[in-house]
Amino acid sequence: MKLIAIDMDGTLLNSAGRVTAENEAAIKQAQAQGIEVVIATGRTYYTASGPLREADLRVPIICLNGADVRDQDGRQLTRIPLDASLFLEVDQACQEHGVHLEVCTNEGIYSKSKEKSLQIRLDIAQSANEQADEGRVRRQFADYIASGYLRWTDHFQPLLDRGIDIYKLLLFSLDQEALAHVKHTFIACEALCVTSSAHHNLEINHRDAQKGIALERWAAKRGIDMSEVVAIGDNLNDLSMLQKAGRSVAMGNAEEEVKRICHWVTKTNNEHGVAYAIREMLQNV
Repeated sequence: MKLIAIDMDGTLLNSAGRVTAENEAAIKQAQAQGIEVVIATGRTYYTASGPLREADLRVPIICLNGADVRDQDGRQLTRIPLDASLFLEVDQACQEHGVHLEVCTNEGIYSKSKEKSLQIRLDIAQSANEQADEGRVRRQFADYIASGYLRWTDHFQPLLDRGIDIYKLLLFSLDQEALAHVKHTFIACEALCVTSSAHHNLEINHRDAQKGIALERWAAKRGIDMSEVVAIGDNLNDLSMLQKAGRSVAMGNAEEEVKRICHWVTKTNNEHGVAYAIREMLQNV
């Protein structure tokens, strides 16, 4: 084992959105033994780096499913933006089916509605956990707005006119039929990768912006064979890296489809499942 790739939401982070002390200690233990640790997430660099910084973890980050790859100091190493015409097609489909669309760019995230952006986050938090902390969701949302990270626009075309890089499209709806319609429209498009990180969303990237592809390239640059790579994840956007890794670990809270293809299932994200998996594997190094 020379490289460990770890997803964030539902994996490294607990339900409070934090890296536990146990997970932090296990990652640092692996690093101390010469094993590289890389984060692979659907999050932007802005939202990924915060929890890692709070845990004092200095690691490279594969962001936005591989569309934006950063070194441990935050320098961008890779950028894989979407084709503009395909983006507009997705936008049109979302309008037709009433699906909320947020656009992840090199300038932050753009949305057409502040109210819908907040409400969808509240709805998803509530559906995932009946005891969800609504106040925390609202505070985080307010922080994103205050920082300029979340931005508003009446139309997306001006973003393209300004030459902004569009890295990922994030689609939200509690209407599963509406999401299924949009997914069906684009799933066969060879230029796109359509996946999901939760029951109520779709994530659309350039076909080459996948966690598995990014991880494979990262390992190759370091002369690490994929047989010596471990990947840990919980959801469908983790499948590409779990399938390529020499050893794949599903979280105890992972989707059943993820558990089926993995070599091993660890504890849940609220039971420090990442730490448990790393320590088990370090015993055999």
